Amino acid sequence: MLVALPPGREADDIAGAVEAAGYSLESALELPRSAAELAGLGAVIADASQGGERLLDLPGRHPDQPAIVLVASFGTIQDAVRAIRRGAFDFLSRPTSPEHVLHALRRAREAAELRRENERLRESLDDRRELAGLVTRDPRMQRNLEIVESVADTRASVLITGESGTGKTLLARALHERSSRASKPFVVLDCGAVPPSLLESTLFGHARGAFTGAVKDKPGLVEAAHGGTLFLDELANAPLDVQAKLLRVVQERTFERVGETRTREADVRWVAATNRDLPREVREGRFREDLYWRLNVVALELPPLRERPADVALLAERFLRRFALEHGRPARQLDPAALAALCAAPWPGNVRQLEHALERATLLSSSGTLTLADFTAELPPTANAAANAGPALPAGADHALKRALEQPERELVRAALEATGGRRGRAAELLGINRTTLYNKMRKFGLLDTPAAAARVAGHGDGASA
Repeated sequence: MLVALPPGREADDIAGAVEAAGYSLESALELPRSAAELAGLGAVIADASQGGERLLDLPGRHPDQPAIVLVASFGTIQDAVRAIRRGAFDFLSRPTSPEHVLHALRRAREAAELRRENERLRESLDDRRELAGLVTRDPRMQRNLEIVESVADTRASVLITGESGTGKTLLARALHERSSRASKPFVVLDCGAVPPSLLESTLFGHARGAFTGAVKDKPGLVEAAHGGTLFLDELANAPLDVQAKLLRVVQERTFERVGETRTREADVRWVAATNRDLPREVREGRFREDLYWRLNVVALELPPLRERPADVALLAERFLRRFALEHGRPARQLDPAALAALCAAPWPGNVRQLEHALERATLLSSSGTLTLADFTAELPPTANAAANAGPALPAGADHALKRALEQPERELVRAALEATGGRRGRAAELLGINRTTLYNKMRKFGLLDTPAAAARVAGHGDGASA
């Protein structure tokens, strides 16, 4: 800390208060003349009329260097605005007091902590993994991407399972783009979107006159995907007779168009996906076991977004940047409380739901920072909303509801602690509660021994020097 004020009672009072507050103090009659001379200082308190503003224009100065607090005898609001725009942290007009200076220093310390925290978060993103537009920090998803890179340039059939909206199509496209077939077609068929009676001809094509309305020969998607990849989405919707024909083309790489006897070759990489439990479908006779094993050469299971909250921040950052470009809007940011709540939300629609929520917020919000109010449709209802939702619950249901609501509450507390590096004071502020309430919730949810909390207890505390 450097106090560079004209000698006198003001300088002495401020220096004494700064030292009493625990800051390491240096006094100087001359101001630093280069950015290098600022190194190691937490803040500089200088007189604006005696060269203090010159500190704002030092070559090489950057935001991570000491906060500049200017003191002026005849400062106006316009002077303060100009100084802050030029890079001053605060602008104090005389008569000032040690209390005002200490308040500015506390704010500067908090701002420095926030910058360091953001830098740590950026550094922590180094453990992310990205492939063909897919980005993740979740170990299971990272393992999936490793498998994709390993098997992409083979002919092995791949079965992708996971809830709707988890990114099965993106993963299938990544397989195609990482293979030697990337220059050939990537064809997608949603088996649930085609009527069962038309699925066979859609896949294999048909000859003229094969059925009513077949006025000319028409190739199917198997031929359209020749040399490339055919992605069969929601394969469990395919009827059993079509499954039998699929088994043959996957196994023997030959097929016939509907109503035709000519046998054709199929040079296709097969990737299938479903959100159903296929082993159960097999046991209950709705899916052919031989087709299941033929397609399940390589299995990829995508976990739902609610089980990988660390990916929410990565995805949100990417979506917000993309939507700003697509819609010609200013880039939006998420405030810490909104980000913590999004990380703890259940997301039944998974990544697709998160994507739509962020696009809607980008379009509807007039602020550069998105808050909790911009995501009311996606976040769990408040206790007040639940209390006013309707008639009384049957006996015992209140306990079930309480247990159901505890999990998102626990995740919200955990996400706030993780986002603040275990700083309970900052986490309590994010959650809008006091430290005692936060401590009780941490104890209730078994979060006192989390890595972030343990790191703070190990000696870092909630404070920092400026």
